[in-house]
Amino acid sequence: MPDRIRFGVLGAAKIADKVIPAMQKGDATEVTAIASREAERARTAAARLHLPRWYGSYEELLASDEIDAVYIPLPNHMHVQWAIRSLEAGKHVLCEKPLGQTAAEAEELAAAAARHPDLAVMEAFMYRFHPQWRTALRWIEEGEIGELRTVHSHFAYSNLDPGNVRNRAETGGGGLLDIGCYDVSLSRFLFKREPERVVAQVEIDPEFGVDRLASAILDFGSGTTATFTCATQLEPYQRAHAFGTQGRIEIEVPFNTPPTGTTRVLRQRGLETREISFRDTDQYTLQGDAFARAILRGEAVPTPIGDAVANLRVLDAIRASGADGGWVTVVA
Repeated sequence: MPDRIRFGVLGAAKIADKVIPAMQKGDATEVTAIASREAERARTAAARLHLPRWYGSYEELLASDEIDAVYIPLPNHMHVQWAIRSLEAGKHVLCEKPLGQTAAEAEELAAAAARHPDLAVMEAFMYRFHPQWRTALRWIEEGEIGELRTVHSHFAYSNLDPGNVRNRAETGGGGLLDIGCYDVSLSRFLFKREPERVVAQVEIDPEFGVDRLASAILDFGSGTTATFTCATQLEPYQRAHAFGTQGRIEIEVPFNTPPTGTTRVLRQRGLETREISFRDTDQYTLQGDAFARAILRGEAVPTPIGDAVANLRVLDAIRASGADGGWVTVVA
């Protein structure tokens, strides 16, 4: 039995510069190659990231017998297509979020995955593997803040580049798919169930044609809610709060947690504040190892593909509500 999964990377996107070095530090992961549709870009990326092999097309990488799994950091509109082609080539798939642009797209990939039951597919929501989130979830499960009643999060950055894929509708741009997906995901992660309905206000950039500011309420039933705002043209900031009947949890850097330095999760209960700090923790390394170990052990991946489909169903409903302004039921 091998002790590592050999990864190839489809695309030389900027995020690959963050994820590849992290996965190279993993106990169960090894990145051995990168591919780009521009051969020179692939060669340069391989040299910069100290990878032994590079390919001038995605097809060449998928044909390699020296690759066990692929990591896909391509633009959103290419995720499902290349994930399916990777499965057809016999490769496991770790695909950046969101898995697709819509739930229907993700369901198409889920159907393809069902045709290849020996291969693993997972959406790369790396935040879930950071110990600060594991701590927050444990506190909620153990009743440290009483009954969880509402979750609030904010995630924003400023990007006015018209050439950036996040600002292009044809490549699956917009704040909801790029970062709002985190806000939706974390509330489902903490409540451990799906919202019943949503209502949202969504502002579309008149030049780019993608959403640049979205605020939503998610109704989880029995009076429990999640609220969030995501934006692509605001002051960069992120924060997450979980409020219970007897306390609250705050995560200072919930999503783009730096791999070095200190991060904190806080629990306040009455006048008592408890703080746990984590140093030099790379959530991309943890994610890669968790995915690879599941493959090596023949186990289910930590985040099943059904979770990605469910997350996109909520995002679909938010976009529908943003278009008509009313409550929209989330498809079960």
